Amino acid sequence: MSDLEPLATVEELIKQITETYDELPRQLKSVAKYVEQNRASLMVDRTSDIATRCDVHPSAVVRFAQRFGFSGFSDFQQVFKEAYTEQTSPNRNYQQRIRKLITDKQSSLSSADVAREFIAGSRAGIDELHAGLDDAQFDAAVDMLRRAENIYVIGVRRSFPVASYIVYALQHTAKRVHLINGIGGMYREQIRSVTKGDVMIAISFAPYGKETQHCLRVARQHEARSLVITDTKLSPLARSADALLTVKEGSAFAFRSLTSTICLCQALFIALAYKMELDPDETKETGGYDD
Repeated sequence: MSDLEPLATVEELIKQITETYDELPRQLKSVAKYVEQNRASLMVDRTSDIATRCDVHPSAVVRFAQRFGFSGFSDFQQVFKEAYTEQTSPNRNYQQRIRKLITDKQSSLSSADVAREFIAGSRAGIDELHAGLDDAQFDAAVDMLRRAENIYVIGVRRSFPVASYIVYALQHTAKRVHLINGIGGMYREQIRSVTKGDVMIAISFAPYGKETQHCLRVARQHEARSLVITDTKLSPLARSADALLTVKEGSAFAFRSLTSTICLCQALFIALAYKMELDPDETKETGGYDD
């Protein structure tokens, strides 16, 4: 058992988990990541399901709850039930439906059925993004970009389309924007000129690209500021962030969408353009803004 007093709100609890994360044993770290990333559905997840997804024994899930002052996982779960019952029931209905489709051997899905399930998953992700947007961090991110002399953007593999998009959008402002694409393996060369007064936008999701982490470290060493877009406050990139935006994508059939991340980046650009008194539809020498 723990000497900690159980906290009454989800935000207080997540903050405590984040602050003590480094002290947790490996198995409890896996549970902590799951809790932070799945807080909206945690109220109905079974201990055995969480254990399976975290690759730990169910007793580890119970120990995790006890670590934070609860008598067991049910008491821990109650905090999330009280906070999310109303706003997450549509999402949970989606999750139940998709799991039934996957496990029901009798079901035969048409291509349109598959499309609708994936769209439903993406929509659930957008709803969660809307509900969980951190206003203070978003405002800080926009202000940081507004003050930047140069903006460097890094995102590899699955995150690369998002990085490419935000570079394309930001190039319609007066900002000097640089995409770190590593062509020819030259990540180090492309990041070399980052300096104080610049901002690095780092976009990365589990399992977190090593190239992105390297570029973020270099930016910090050169006293540039950083905006991190990632899936959890427990991400290894989060500690280096001057502004942190988290986004959890909806998914279907084990495929994660990019819908919520693209939406967040579009919102970031429009908010910056608004702050800079820039009309996104204004025709510019660069060819205008084509959405």
